Order: sequence, then C-alpha cells, then structure tokens
Amino acid sequence: MATLRERLTGGVPLVAVSFGDDDAEADAARAREAGVDLAELRIDWYRSIEPGDVLRAAAPFRAAGVPTLATIRSKAEGGYWPADDAARLRLFEAVLPVVDAVDVELSSAGILPAVVAAARSHDRPVIVSYHDFDATPPEPALQATVDAARAAGADLVKISTMAHGPADLRTLASLLVRNDDMIVIGMGPQGAGSRVFFPLLGSRITYSAIGGRPAPGQLPFDQTVYMLSAFSPAYAAARNPA
Repeated sequence: MATLRERLTGGVPLVAVSFGDDDAEADAARAREAGVDLAELRIDWYRSIEPGDVLRAAAPFRAAGVPTLATIRSKAEGGYWPADDAARLRLFEAVLPVVDAVDVELSSAGILPAVVAAARSHDRPVIVSYHDFDATPPEPALQATVDAARAAGADLVKISTMAHGPADLRTLASLLVRNDDMIVIGMGPQGAGSRVFFPLLGSRITYSAIGGRPAPGQLPFDQTVYMLSAFSPAYAAARNPA
C-alpha cells in the first residue's frame, strides 16, 4: 500500500475528515467503512491532552488502516488548544511515531522548527498552515506566506482564508496554480466550491465533515466524494479501482 507521502505526491486529491476523541473506536470504524482518505486527529478538541490518552485515541485509526494527520490547532488560528506551546510541542513529539503527518501553523514560530525537526526524524510529512477567518489577503501577501512556510520546512503549505466572493476565489486559484504542493481552501459559503474544484487544480487535500464540527463552508464527506468522483476521473478511478 502506498504511504501517505506517496499519495500526497501522486496527483490524486485526498478527502480528509476531522475527528475528536468522543468515540475513537466508532469513528475509526466509520472512517474505514466510508473510505476516508485521511483522518485529521484534532487533538485540540480532545477532552484529555495527556499523552497516554491521546495515543489511545489515535490507536483505533492505525488499527483500522486509516491514515492520520495530527493537528493541535492554536487558538490564534481558530483552534482550542488549552495549554502552552511547550506542552503542545511535547504532544507533537509524543504522537509523531503513531501518525502519518502533522499540521502546524506558520504563526507558531516558537515550536515550528522543533516540530519540523521531529517530523523529519520520523519521516513524516509536515503541513505548515495559515488561516485567515476574516478575509482573503492579496495574492502577493499570500505568496510571501507560502515562501515563508517553504523556508520553514513545509512539505505542503496550507492556505485557508475566508472567501467573500469571486474575486477572493480568483486570488486563491491563482496562488494555487502558481505553486506546487499546496492545500488551498476558500472558507465560508462563498468558498464552498473551492473544496471541490481546487483539488482539480492541484490542491492536495480537501476537508469534509462526518458529523463533528464542520468548518465554515465545509461540505459533508459523501457529498464531497460524489462531486469529486463526478469531476475527476483520476479520483473516481483511485476510489473504485478496477
């Protein structure tokens, strides 16, 4: 079976679903049954952030053969992490051996180099992410963010901004087609189409929901899969191999 790193560079987008720790066994089984490409473990949503409890919540996904992305999102970028960055770094280091990739914000400058180094030591891809829940900055500013994330060691750069209309989607689409190894998302109702059509332009991962806490404009998993399969023969073939 291809590794997550290989799949991320294979030209076929992946559909991710975010999960907390309410019922890891049931969520892992549901993810496997539905054919979720990538389970984002939103550790900042977890009821307990003790490393042992976090590892136990991750284990069912590994046992089910569902690739995992560990995200411990800071409050500064829309997350719920309740402790300091030192504790967050320790938790990243604890989970890296049992997950397939990690996501850390460019703005988390205090821990970003150490998270990248730890991921490198375990040969795990690193997503360096940037979120703007209010607006879509101009393309030159976004390009500067992409360049900074690359310089920090990103394997993939994630840019997620609030889209208020077609002009914002054009900005994001232009950024996407000018750069490789990107995840680009327009949030909000005006950006919902980006979650289906940007993967056709090369965005590596699109995020969807199965219950849980959908992000602004996020579509249900089955709807995302249906539309991607309709518009992307490569995705349809990968999902239903002959």
